[in-house]
Amino acid sequence: MEVNGVEVEETFAEAFPIKVSRILITAATKYWAKVAAQEATGFGTSVIMCPAEAGIERFANWNETPDGRPGYYIQICNFSYKDLEDQVLKRLGQCVLTAPTTAVFNGLLEAKKQFDTGYKLKFFGDGMESETQILDRKMYSIPIMEGDFLIEESIGAVEGVAGGNFFIFGDSQMSALNAAQSAVEAINKVEGTITPFPGGIVASGSKPGANKYTFLKATANEKYCPSIKDKVEGSMIPKDVNAVYEIVINGLDTDVVSEAIETGVKAAVTLPGIKKISAGNYGGNLGPHQFYLKEILK
Repeated sequence: MEVNGVEVEETFAEAFPIKVSRILITAATKYWAKVAAQEATGFGTSVIMCPAEAGIERFANWNETPDGRPGYYIQICNFSYKDLEDQVLKRLGQCVLTAPTTAVFNGLLEAKKQFDTGYKLKFFGDGMESETQILDRKMYSIPIMEGDFLIEESIGAVEGVAGGNFFIFGDSQMSALNAAQSAVEAINKVEGTITPFPGGIVASGSKPGANKYTFLKATANEKYCPSIKDKVEGSMIPKDVNAVYEIVINGLDTDVVSEAIETGVKAAVTLPGIKKISAGNYGGNLGPHQFYLKEILK
């Protein structure tokens, strides 16, 4: 199969269930909303060693937010609701409450699972906090040095999808990187998804476990490392490929992750120097969600 003249391997991306909270952070300006969103989603690339996976989903204009200010939707992900709730509380309390002019709103109002994050954070007010409403949303107003911090009482969570992915093979590092950047820019327009790695791009795609250093949870996926393609038995790197980048996608459900894979691949193959598109899977042993490239890109 080819897309725009680029070979697409007949394989699937393997993904797994994860719990997801979606949060809207607003501020007086787009700049400060983004600062808070970036801080709240830091150290959130992979649950291999990070305490959560997290990322910015999209920008929200002033005319679509409850308080009429610019904001950003973020997602925070973890394997259990207990650990997710802990991360939501810590990240909002340490990274958003502390940021200038911010307010926090529930991005999943209809979710059955709701954390009482706002109720817990109100205690920072040390008895001087108060209740208020914005568009029928129950909010807590917490007095702080710059004025008042507003946070909605509850933050919702749902069963989402993590680990949707595809690989971009390039004839050089820069051609592959340019295509990966183009893919991430396109995926950023798919509502309900995040690309949690740095700039949305994975330079060091891994495999579960290890061949030699068995004390590690994950190690280099040597079959996809171009610099050792002549040394590794069963290398998946063609002779004309010198760099591979992986795009990892988390989302609220399988439909949005599938859309993001399609959108990202179609953007990537428009750039020169791209030789192949593939995806990462472990024979169905990692997770129950399988995104077949042939079906997605037909």
